[in-house]
Amino acid sequence: MRIFYCAQSTPNEMALPHSRLWHVNLCLPLQDLGHELIVFDRDYLHAAYDLDPECSADQPSIAQQRPRFGEELLAELKKAHHRAPIDIFFSYFASAHVEADIIREIGKMGIVTINWYCNASYQFHLVRDLASAYHYCLVPEKFRLDDYRRVGATPIFCQEAANPNFYKAHDVPREFDVTFVGQKYGNRPMYIDTLIDAGIDVRTWGPYWAMSSEAMPLWRRINANVKGVFTNEKWPRGDNGHIWRYGPPLDDEELIKMYSRSKVSLGFSRVADLSAAIRQVRLRDIEAPMSGAFYMVEYFEELEDCFEIGKEIVCFNDGAELVDKTKYFLAHAQERERIRAAGMHRAREEHTWQQRFSQVFKQIGVS
Repeated sequence: MRIFYCAQSTPNEMALPHSRLWHVNLCLPLQDLGHELIVFDRDYLHAAYDLDPECSADQPSIAQQRPRFGEELLAELKKAHHRAPIDIFFSYFASAHVEADIIREIGKMGIVTINWYCNASYQFHLVRDLASAYHYCLVPEKFRLDDYRRVGATPIFCQEAANPNFYKAHDVPREFDVTFVGQKYGNRPMYIDTLIDAGIDVRTWGPYWAMSSEAMPLWRRINANVKGVFTNEKWPRGDNGHIWRYGPPLDDEELIKMYSRSKVSLGFSRVADLSAAIRQVRLRDIEAPMSGAFYMVEYFEELEDCFEIGKEIVCFNDGAELVDKTKYFLAHAQERERIRAAGMHRAREEHTWQQRFSQVFKQIGVS
């Protein structure tokens, strides 16, 4: 099939400017399935990612950029469709990207329109006004399916996945006891502090973990290091001689290697702020096991649809359970290895983007 493809390369260009997360997980798997992709990429794809049409501060930018973006999009699509028929229009759009009438016009050309969006767990309002314009919306959050239906959209449940051609285990020493790679927000600092207080050697990489004025001189020294990647022996030390636990964001390849460099890889299911207490299955929940991690993640019931808890991944419900299980599995390497291998096998067998897209296309009757 010929697919007109519109998605930013990374979900967070400001925090992760070197990431190619969605290119790896959406674009490449579609190509792996033998489809021809016509890629539409403009700066506004990234700029509009978090803009809110209901926010007065965002409205001037949206009013100026969205019509122009829509015109360019439609013009390029019509050119491609004239050369040879387009079968599917696939996008990662929010309402700030394009007016609903543009998507409806594309649909009237006999092109099946599909939108993928994975932040509706706490940002449904950013896609609400656009969702009904598509033929189908791919939705990874079960509890949001009815919200899509209420606004007149046609949702298809499509859980997160990962690209097995990119997420692979690496033959490197497991030099770190416990690691987490990702942004600092929500309850994540609380859990990290709980591990530190329990005497567990935990390290974090990612935006905002070391942004106090006191930490900035060392943070700059860390950023000066190539890719900010350290061996355990060369990890920077603060002025008091204590090991500094926070590193800068990792690029995509170093992120994947970190799963193999760690005895325990952490995940957190809660999103947004602590008061909301919204949880969802994250991309990390698939990419980590697929990359060969022993994965320990904050419990969320939908994880049971993806993995057998305790046999393929391990879950915790609170700080005390996290500490107890971390200490246990650090001391039981053989059991840890069995779970790690089982989780990797399950992810690679059942949770690939290639499989997800094939299932979706079969469900909607295109091939």
